[in-house]
Amino acid sequence: MEIRETSLSPDVEVLLPDGRVYTGPRGSTLETFFKAMPDWHKLAIVGGIVNSELRELTYPINMDARVQPVDIASADGARIYRRSVTFLLESAFEDIFPNVMLTVDHSVSSGGYYCEVTNRPPLSADELSILETRMRELVKLDMPFERQQVTLEYAMEYFQKKGQTDKTRLLKYRTKPYLILYKLGEHQDYHHGYMVPSTRYLRWFDLKPLGEGFVLRFPRRHRPNELPPLPESPTLVRSFRQYGEWLDRMGIPNVGALNDAIRDNKIHEVVLISEALHEQKISDIASQIIAHQDKIRIILIAGPSSSGKTTFSKRLSIQLLAQGADPYPVELDNFFVNREETPRDEFGEYDFESIEAVNTDLLNSCLRELIAGNEVRLPRYNFPKGVSEPGDSVKLSNNQIILLEGIHGLNPRLLEDFPGEQTHKLYVSCLTQLNLDRYNRISTTDTRLIRRIVRDSRERGYTATQTIKRWESVRRGERKYVFPYQENSNEIFNSAMAYELSALRPLAEPVLRQVPYGSPEYIESKRLLSLLEWFLPLDIDLIPDNSLLREFIGGSILKDFKLWKMR
Repeated sequence: MEIRETSLSPDVEVLLPDGRVYTGPRGSTLETFFKAMPDWHKLAIVGGIVNSELRELTYPINMDARVQPVDIASADGARIYRRSVTFLLESAFEDIFPNVMLTVDHSVSSGGYYCEVTNRPPLSADELSILETRMRELVKLDMPFERQQVTLEYAMEYFQKKGQTDKTRLLKYRTKPYLILYKLGEHQDYHHGYMVPSTRYLRWFDLKPLGEGFVLRFPRRHRPNELPPLPESPTLVRSFRQYGEWLDRMGIPNVGALNDAIRDNKIHEVVLISEALHEQKISDIASQIIAHQDKIRIILIAGPSSSGKTTFSKRLSIQLLAQGADPYPVELDNFFVNREETPRDEFGEYDFESIEAVNTDLLNSCLRELIAGNEVRLPRYNFPKGVSEPGDSVKLSNNQIILLEGIHGLNPRLLEDFPGEQTHKLYVSCLTQLNLDRYNRISTTDTRLIRRIVRDSRERGYTATQTIKRWESVRRGERKYVFPYQENSNEIFNSAMAYELSALRPLAEPVLRQVPYGSPEYIESKRLLSLLEWFLPLDIDLIPDNSLLREFIGGSILKDFKLWKMR
């Protein structure tokens, strides 16, 4: 084949995952190519992956490319949609209430963000209706989200004039000399990630009052074209509010304030107060159990992955012992059914997170006998062989309380034979509420994923690629088996700590940087690295050896703590 010089073709080709190829003028936007697909109008596409990089729909295609559509049913697409509808809310709010401060506080389990206003009473039902109407007017106008790169000095001056000190405080620590701002009409703001091209993409949202604020609702990934009902979540909302009060007590309302504390060598005080608040909460939970120990025989501890359930259980055990109770741990994992009896998921893989993977009949039988004071031979699960085998014989004393930890602890099907007064249900989760600023929240899921990446690398030798690849399956199990039952708890323990992403950053970054370019996990690693850049690093030697965070970063004095060693 002869090689010769030629001129640049005026057209480029786009190859889709299903083998379809589209040709168009060089420099055409990603949106233009997607619109050529016959099924474009049926799909909620909000972005694309171009040659292994996540891109906005306004991205120009200047070379032949492999392109994968990103819709709002995907994790990246859901983030683009939620970020865009948040900016829509922000812009509409500033149009109607120019002198009122709005804060996008935390997520709600049904799909949405809890929001509050400050320096005035909560919005009335009529005001909320007016705000939503303004948002829908902006959608109907099909206004563009204009992306512009500005100097850091320009951004600092702009936010200073608007009185948004949370943003100027954060930007002091930005190392890059520029910032990406988005403009919607007369409104400009920084948002951590990409946007949709225009407001007409934001078809699914509404505003619903909740407590002292309201919820900006949007679709869940598994049902991208509808808004799910808004359930009552008083326990969860109360836990978020309590954590917000903790942050105010420490003087750390946002990441900029946290960075100030690190810079000014005051971070050790933040660490000590964070740990003291955790210990106080655990002590309070233990006291509640002690007050009803004549009735409570089983403590159930549940929560999603990387919430710190193991360390929490050990610290709770220590508090119970200190206050006169005698807890006995029963490991739920030993009640797995034999491997061949394990249910399979929709992909044909063993679904170890299903409640059908647990022999609930055997569990209920063993617990009844233990509570009755009889000697019981507990099962022991042989994980390499995948079979249940006979374990230790156990007999409890009259005052012993059974401690049972596992993801199904709040599922009513786990202990169907036990009256409610005999159980005390605890939900452990990392309910992060320390946000970048009042419009840029930090996902609780992101914090848990970074925890898990650090722990998996240190303890199991897993790469970040392996952990990220497994994470979607973990999340799917949580949505099915954990989150629907979180309101069944008697108490929620929030395992988040104000300083933790600063402590995790120096441990997570080297692992995340090893994710190969071009791999499916590369985009996620790049996003997490971008998030961690906002945090000044923290010396982990400042963290106490009994801290819940030590479960992930190592060096925990509780690692080898066993209740039965004390008998």
